[in-house]
This record gives sequence, C-alpha cells and structure tokens, in this order.
Amino acid sequence: MDYLSVNWLAVLLAMIASMALGAAWYMILSKQWVAATGKTTQEIMSGSGGQATPFIWGAAMQLVMAYFLALLTPAIMGEVTVRSAIIVGLHIWIGFMLTSMVLNHRYQGSRWSLTVIDGGYLLGVMVVQGLVLGLLS
Repeated sequence: MDYLSVNWLAVLLAMIASMALGAAWYMILSKQWVAATGKTTQEIMSGSGGQATPFIWGAAMQLVMAYFLALLTPAIMGEVTVRSAIIVGLHIWIGFMLTSMVLNHRYQGSRWSLTVIDGGYLLGVMVVQGLVLGLLS
C-alpha cells in the first residue's frame, strides 16, 4: 500500500464536500439535534473551546476520513471508481462508524435521536466522499 499515492486534490475536495453536507444537514436538523443532545445551545457553545474549534476539528477529522477512504478503496476493490469508493465507504460506516457511535451513545445514555441524526450525517459523509473520490480518480 503506497500511503502517499492518493489523489490529494480529491481528498481535499472530498473533505470540503462533506463539510458542506454537514453545514446543510445540521442547519436543517439544528433544533432536533440540540434537543437530542439534552443540552441548551449555550451549554453546547460554552464547552467547545470557542465557536470555531468544532469546525477546525471537524475539517481535520474529515480530511483523515477522506484520506483513508482514498487509501483503502484501491486496496480493497482494486481501483477507485464512484461505485467502489461508495461501497467501501458504506462498509466503513456500518462496520466501524455506526457501531462505535451506537456503542458510545448507549454507554453515555444519549437519545436514539442523536444517534440517528449523527449516524445519518456520517453515512452521508461516506457517500459524498466516495462520490468525489470516485469522480476525481
């Protein structure tokens, strides 16, 4: 596996596309998401280290996600296409992301609605990133 041979432009654009998805997703579901957290908006904003901090972390983590999707897709599927990248993304989502989220949310006593909202977003992240990676490879 050649760790540096990924299409870095595609990785960067996949991260940007999934951040845009997040902006739309959480704008549409903002009231439901805040209610699902069991906190007020003020409590959420006061514990984040500043208003920009969650977005900086979000961009960094989505860059890592896009990189690993770009790295793993050819290793698993033999090539990077829209179909292969989305298939690998779906497997990563169900096998690791969703299962980890459900596990953590159950121990934390979070509401199922939070798991559905956040899990749905991460599903969208994997599909959007797979689409972008596949189109640009």
